[in-house]
Amino acid sequence: MTRIEGTIETPHSLPGCVAAALEPDNLTLIRTYPVRGGVRAEIGGTRLRSIIASVDDYLMNLAIAEEICNLPVRSERAAQNKDIE
Repeated sequence: MTRIEGTIETPHSLPGCVAAALEPDNLTLIRTYPVRGGVRAEIGGTRLRSIIASVDDYLMNLAIAEEICNLPVRSERAAQNKDIE
């Protein structure tokens, strides 16, 4: 059986937070960890259909993790902007 492997690397201002938020979703096909300036996901498996489904789930979870990790930053900026007004 042919093994299929790939890597997705995405830039993030808070890579540790994003990787930690994604950790519960690390299944047998995907391993996620922080790298300098971003997050790396290594994907591997033998069934293309399973890999595609896993990548689709990963990208959705990645978007949510990025949003959650940036909430404190956005809240702080909003508070600073209120102080300026």
